[in-house]
Amino acid sequence: MVEKSHFERIEELRDALNYHNHLYYVLDNPSIPDSEYDQMMQELVSMEQECPDAADPNSPSQRVGGEPISGFEQVAHDIPMLSLGNAFDKSDMENWLRRVRGLVTNDSFTLVAELKIVGLAVSLIYENGLLVHGSTRGHGTTGEVVTQHIQTIKRKP
Repeated sequence: MVEKSHFERIEELRDALNYHNHLYYVLDNPSIPDSEYDQMMQELVSMEQECPDAADPNSPSQRVGGEPISGFEQVAHDIPMLSLGNAFDKSDMENWLRRVRGLVTNDSFTLVAELKIVGLAVSLIYENGLLVHGSTRGHGTTGEVVTQHIQTIKRKP
């Protein structure tokens, strides 16, 4: 049996993750559990780090979500809206805490943890306390303008 090269496995993972991103973000019809998706993403990130020649800015590891929907006006985000990192075990949490401690200037700070809640990530821009623009995360660098929809939400920041 011939073993797949790193490049072949990376491409296989990218194709699979792009497929599942489309099902989840565009069709709202995921076909695998989040844990399986996360495992594939972790494998891809690890393999891309081991093989820098395979770098690709279009890799699912370098962006989030799906392509913006054509029925909405699109907007480029001034600051990319990237995905949050995952922690799967105690070691991941300890590494995360170590990174956070390196960012905080005082010795004492409070942390709050909560279960992951699936929802919608949006960017809201206010001027003089009034909402002037709302957009979805889209694929992280470009989203859909949804200002009118956001204005219908009674309780928002």
